[in-house]
Amino acid sequence: MKVAGFGFRRSATLASLAEALDRLCERHGPVERLAATEPMHPLVQALGASRGIATLSVADVDLTSVATLTDSRHSRQARGTGSVAEAVALLAAGPGARLLGPRLISTDRRATAAVAVVREATTGDTT
Repeated sequence: MKVAGFGFRRSATLASLAEALDRLCERHGPVERLAATEPMHPLVQALGASRGIATLSVADVDLTSVATLTDSRHSRQARGTGSVAEAVALLAAGPGARLLGPRLISTDRRATAAVAVVREATTGDTT
């Protein structure tokens, strides 16, 4: 399962998020879930409703517990993580998830999006 995580400025619009999601899906294929931190969840939930995609929320306090590919100085100072979008995607996808690449930035520079994939369980069959 692929989960798209979002980070965005207060000035971001639904169009900002939609454009970031479209670019993300062009690069990594369709996603099954959208995710954001609890305070950012309503706008992401609106995007999910418009696209028929379920949404998840993660706690702000958990952002600092995740290693990200991107290390934005601004994000680190403001939220304690190198990339909110990447951290959210990883947290929402669950233990063992991995990013498919670094975050993408919307053309209006108000939103970021990243996708994480849940690792498939292996059966251990070696035949």
